[in-house]
Amino acid sequence: MPILETIAPSGGATDYDRSHLMTYAELLDAEARGVTWQQGATTILGFDPRADAEAARLCWESHLARARWIVGEGLGSAVEAFGRNPHA
Repeated sequence: MPILETIAPSGGATDYDRSHLMTYAELLDAEARGVTWQQGATTILGFDPRADAEAARLCWESHLARARWIVGEGLGSAVEAFGRNPHA
């Protein structure tokens, strides 16, 4: 799994988003299944809420919001950005 930033990016789709699409999908699935942020932060994001609850919660919330954006309002930006070859 690619290394996560504590806070997901904002603005247009980025290479960070491209490398975390599977994480975003897992977050959306977990939310639909009613997984708590504590469980998701641990199992999906690799954060230990007992060690730093605030960082774990912020990571969960920002990445979940980014996942929602990617499949919603940001879909056009994502399709455009991810359609390009990053190594070209």
